[in-house]
Amino acid sequence: MQTGEMRNRYRLQQWTEIIRECRSSGQTVVRWCADHEVNVKSYYYWLRKIREAACESLPALSSSNQPTLVPVPSSLRRNSPRPEASQEQAAIILRTDAVTIEIHPHASTALLEQTLRILQYVR
Repeated sequence: MQTGEMRNRYRLQQWTEIIRECRSSGQTVVRWCADHEVNVKSYYYWLRKIREAACESLPALSSSNQPTLVPVPSSLRRNSPRPEASQEQAAIILRTDAVTIEIHPHASTALLEQTLRILQYVR
Protein backbone atom coordinates (compact mmCIF):
# COMPACT_ATOMS: atom_id res chain seq x y z
CA MET A 1 0.00 0.00 0.00
CA GLN A 2 1.33 3.41 -0.96
CA THR A 3 1.98 6.09 1.66
CA GLY A 4 -0.56 8.45 0.08
CA GLU A 5 -3.26 5.78 0.13
CA MET A 6 -2.51 4.98 3.77
CA ARG A 7 -2.68 8.68 4.64
CA ASN A 8 -6.05 9.01 2.88
CA ARG A 9 -7.47 5.98 4.71
CA TYR A 10 -6.26 7.34 8.03
CA ARG A 11 -7.85 10.73 7.33
CA LEU A 12 -11.14 9.13 6.29
CA GLN A 13 -11.08 7.12 9.51
CA GLN A 14 -10.53 10.28 11.58
CA TRP A 15 -13.23 12.20 9.73
CA THR A 16 -15.67 9.31 10.09
CA GLU A 17 -15.18 9.35 13.86
CA ILE A 18 -15.81 13.10 13.96
CA ILE A 19 -18.99 12.74 11.89
CA ARG A 20 -20.23 9.87 14.09
CA GLU A 21 -19.54 11.82 17.25
CA CYS A 22 -21.41 14.85 15.94
CA ARG A 23 -24.41 12.84 14.72
CA SER A 24 -24.70 10.86 17.94
CA SER A 25 -24.54 14.01 20.08
CA GLY A 26 -28.11 15.06 19.37
CA GLN A 27 -26.91 18.59 18.62
CA THR A 28 -27.15 20.45 15.36
CA VAL A 29 -24.01 20.40 13.24
CA VAL A 30 -23.45 24.12 13.81
CA ARG A 31 -23.81 23.81 17.60
CA TRP A 32 -21.60 20.70 17.81
CA CYS A 33 -18.92 22.30 15.63
CA ALA A 34 -18.93 25.44 17.77
CA ASP A 35 -18.63 23.38 20.97
CA HIS A 36 -15.74 21.33 19.54
CA GLU A 37 -13.97 24.15 17.70
CA VAL A 38 -14.51 22.53 14.31
CA ASN A 39 -15.04 24.68 11.23
CA VAL A 40 -18.51 23.92 9.79
CA LYS A 41 -17.14 24.09 6.23
CA SER A 42 -14.48 21.53 7.18
CA TYR A 43 -17.16 19.25 8.67
CA TYR A 44 -19.17 19.27 5.44
CA TYR A 45 -16.00 18.81 3.36
CA TRP A 46 -15.15 15.72 5.44
CA LEU A 47 -18.70 14.43 5.13
CA ARG A 48 -18.55 14.84 1.35
CA LYS A 49 -15.22 12.99 1.15
CA ILE A 50 -16.56 10.14 3.29
CA ARG A 51 -19.65 9.82 1.08
CA GLU A 52 -17.54 9.86 -2.09
CA ALA A 53 -15.29 7.12 -0.69
CA ALA A 54 -18.34 5.05 0.26
CA CYS A 55 -19.85 5.41 -3.22
CA GLU A 56 -16.55 4.53 -4.90
CA SER A 57 -16.32 1.36 -2.84
CA LEU A 58 -19.66 0.10 -4.19
CA PRO A 59 -19.38 -1.99 -7.33
CA ALA A 60 -20.78 -0.38 -10.47
CA LEU A 61 -24.32 -1.37 -11.42
CA SER A 62 -23.44 -1.91 -15.04
CA SER A 63 -21.30 -0.41 -17.73
CA SER A 64 -24.21 1.68 -19.02
CA ASN A 65 -25.15 2.89 -15.51
CA GLN A 66 -28.85 2.57 -16.36
CA PRO A 67 -31.43 1.98 -13.62
CA THR A 68 -32.28 -1.63 -12.90
CA LEU A 69 -35.92 -2.61 -12.60
CA VAL A 70 -36.66 -4.75 -9.59
CA PRO A 71 -39.97 -6.63 -9.54
CA VAL A 72 -42.02 -6.04 -6.40
CA PRO A 73 -44.40 -8.84 -5.37
CA SER A 74 -48.05 -7.73 -5.28
CA SER A 75 -48.20 -8.62 -1.58
CA LEU A 76 -45.72 -5.81 -0.89
CA ARG A 77 -47.34 -3.14 -3.06
CA ARG A 78 -49.84 -2.07 -0.44
CA ASN A 79 -49.03 -0.60 2.95
CA SER A 80 -50.20 -3.76 4.67
CA PRO A 81 -47.90 -4.74 7.54
CA ARG A 82 -46.36 -8.19 7.33
CA PRO A 83 -46.76 -10.22 10.52
CA GLU A 84 -43.05 -10.99 10.81
CA ALA A 85 -42.10 -7.34 10.28
CA SER A 86 -44.46 -6.05 12.96
CA GLN A 87 -42.72 -8.15 15.63
CA GLU A 88 -39.28 -6.77 14.87
CA GLN A 89 -38.17 -3.15 14.97
CA ALA A 90 -36.60 -1.97 11.71
CA ALA A 91 -32.98 -0.87 12.06
CA ILE A 92 -33.30 1.63 9.19
CA ILE A 93 -36.43 3.20 7.69
CA LEU A 94 -36.12 5.20 4.46
CA ARG A 95 -39.13 7.17 3.23
CA THR A 96 -39.75 9.04 -0.01
CA ASP A 97 -42.99 10.33 -1.48
CA ALA A 98 -43.56 7.07 -3.32
CA VAL A 99 -42.03 4.35 -1.18
CA THR A 100 -41.02 3.31 2.32
CA ILE A 101 -38.13 0.90 2.79
CA GLU A 102 -37.58 -0.85 6.11
CA ILE A 103 -34.27 -2.61 6.64
CA HIS A 104 -34.25 -5.07 9.49
CA PRO A 105 -31.17 -6.15 11.49
CA HIS A 106 -31.09 -9.60 9.86
CA ALA A 107 -30.91 -8.18 6.31
CA SER A 108 -28.11 -9.68 4.25
CA THR A 109 -25.14 -7.69 3.03
CA ALA A 110 -26.12 -8.48 -0.56
CA LEU A 111 -29.59 -7.03 0.00
CA LEU A 112 -28.14 -3.88 1.55
CA GLU A 113 -25.70 -3.41 -1.33
CA GLN A 114 -28.43 -3.85 -3.95
CA THR A 115 -30.73 -1.45 -2.08
CA LEU A 116 -28.02 1.22 -1.95
CA ARG A 117 -27.33 0.80 -5.67
CA ILE A 118 -31.01 1.19 -6.49
CA LEU A 119 -31.50 4.18 -4.17
CA GLN A 120 -29.04 6.26 -6.16
CA TYR A 121 -31.79 6.55 -8.79
CA VAL A 122 -34.54 7.64 -6.39
CA ARG A 123 -35.31 11.33 -6.59
